[in-house]
Amino acid sequence: MGDAEFEDIPPEKLEMLKKAFENFSQGKDFISPDNVGGILRMMEVKYNAASLKELIIEIDEDGSGQIEFPEFICLFKKFEEEGDAEALEKELKEAFRLYDKEGEGSIPTSCLREIIKEIDAALTDEELDGMIEEIDEDGSGTVDFSEFMEMMTG
Repeated sequence: MGDAEFEDIPPEKLEMLKKAFENFSQGKDFISPDNVGGILRMMEVKYNAASLKELIIEIDEDGSGQIEFPEFICLFKKFEEEGDAEALEKELKEAFRLYDKEGEGSIPTSCLREIIKEIDAALTDEELDGMIEEIDEDGSGTVDFSEFMEMMTG
């Protein structure tokens, strides 16, 4: 794992991660797997012994039993992405709720058609029909949250 994998991390965040790594590694070039639990607690991530063991196996790319800095970055990215995904899902649930005026857990495809048309006014009726047909997989004439989520996240 080279510096190229750090390019998508802003320099100030990378510096913060280096300092955090140094604190956890206590002067070594690695963090012991025992310290990963403490890191997760600080990140307010819930885990159990089994999930912690799986996580360590997943991020310990070289199988050394130690978490080196590049692997520490992978740990950080993993939970940052999960947090982003949770935030996105929360936002989409709120948007869906606004369109689900009856509170039935679905929105009519006619409403979905209006949403898509607002997003891309250049779409033709044929293109819209095709999109609606693809999104409303079960042909119910309504879209539930999972179908809505799939549409919005691709």
